Amino acid sequence: MMQLSSHISPSQDIVKVKLLLYGGHEYTVRLKSDEPLLHKLLTTIVARAYKQEPVEHNLFQIPMDEGNSVLSFPSEHLVGVITEPPMLIEPIKLENYQNINSQSLNSQDIEILDSYFVQIDDFFTPQEHENLIRYVLQQESNFVSTKTSTNEIDYRRSMVLYDFPEFSQLIIQKINAILPDIRTKLELPEFPISQIECQMTSHNDGNYYRIHNDNGGTDTATRELTYVYYFYREPKMFSGGELVIYDSKVENNMYVNAESFKTVEPRNNSIVFFLSRYMHEVLTVNCPSKAFGDSRFTINGWVRR
Repeated sequence: MMQLSSHISPSQDIVKVKLLLYGGHEYTVRLKSDEPLLHKLLTTIVARAYKQEPVEHNLFQIPMDEGNSVLSFPSEHLVGVITEPPMLIEPIKLENYQNINSQSLNSQDIEILDSYFVQIDDFFTPQEHENLIRYVLQQESNFVSTKTSTNEIDYRRSMVLYDFPEFSQLIIQKINAILPDIRTKLELPEFPISQIECQMTSHNDGNYYRIHNDNGGTDTATRELTYVYYFYREPKMFSGGELVIYDSKVENNMYVNAESFKTVEPRNNSIVFFLSRYMHEVLTVNCPSKAFGDSRFTINGWVRR
């Protein structure tokens, strides 16, 4: 194995790092010479080159464009790293490398990053809300079972309707009108919007969605904001179904959920916004009647950059 060293003076503590990924893709970032992320990138390459794997396979998530975007890729897709000034390498024994790597990880203070959300009541007008209730009851036969991108079993239970142009355009219009204010409240820098996705979801008795985030895959990486609009018939015939948004911490260069969290009550005719990278879950719904019309309904989706 190898040990990393450098020719960087105290006045030159920023390293220009070009990342070479499978498929010929190249990305350039600037990192501090003592940043754990830089050490992890280089040791990932070194470990593979010498057929030693003390570094676990993981998903790198690297801030780009001054934090306005994130580059996400699995560690096995990292082909090479070009550093300027050069980061030199010296051979050491494997057991020494493991000790160094362990000390490096243990020396990092785990910082808890608070999650934030914005919830707005009376999002639809009373007439729009009434029309929506009437519409969803007419669409019961068109709802299908939900799936996850990983096709995991017993990870998500609900029903979904993907095509509802009568209301998807309405909610997109309303979201576009308030997005500047939402970004300000969430302290999210402005970004170009490529798409606002929509789906209509029904949660009935025993339905849930386990802990997940909304932009952890290659096909979802451009999701910046998640929104959930709640609606249901009155009087309310279900309990549970709260949205739990976890605070975050960074482990192995990934955002993971901390033990602390915020709970969002699914208030009728309200909409909630939060960052798509937050880990979150939907708690189990209890609906004794099991009638479709008594479900916890949502229009939910994502704002993509």
